[in-house]
Amino acid sequence: MHVVKLSDGIITLSPLRLDDAKAHLTGEDELLVRRLNGGPGTREGVEAYIRHCREQWDTAGPLRAFGIRVGGDEILAGTIDLRFAGEGLAPGQVNVAYGLYPSWRGRGLATRAVLLASQYAAGAGGKEAVIQVEPENPASAAVARRAGFTPDQRTHGNNGNNVTRFDRYVRDLRTAPQ
Repeated sequence: MHVVKLSDGIITLSPLRLDDAKAHLTGEDELLVRRLNGGPGTREGVEAYIRHCREQWDTAGPLRAFGIRVGGDEILAGTIDLRFAGEGLAPGQVNVAYGLYPSWRGRGLATRAVLLASQYAAGAGGKEAVIQVEPENPASAAVARRAGFTPDQRTHGNNGNNVTRFDRYVRDLRTAPQ
């Protein structure tokens, strides 16, 4: 696998590694479980997901999963995923999903991660980035707005037996954020 490392001097994005599993499980809270993970993680499940993510990198699949890392030691503060194909995405659209562990929230790190990931997506051929936010998650909507995304439409997604409403935010990747 080729090494991808993106940094703005404050955070670094790099592909998830198997040794991130413990930090991920330690950082996981109710919000991440409900909004991103679909259920509490297990070591086996997280390691299987990371192996899947590595395979996606190795085969140029549609998923690019990054760890959001902070400081010289590159401590795992959360994750950000790019999906270059999927339900509800038109050709050229890239879905952006992110989550920070509780102790790292409120510091502007998610906005930085979205900006770096958007630059990567543009360089990889993405034309428009899409962030889908539950209306009950104003902090995530604020991240999207700070990263130059604008409201688009309300959508619905299936999460098992539940239908979830999302507010959709978009950003043209061919122009610099304002």
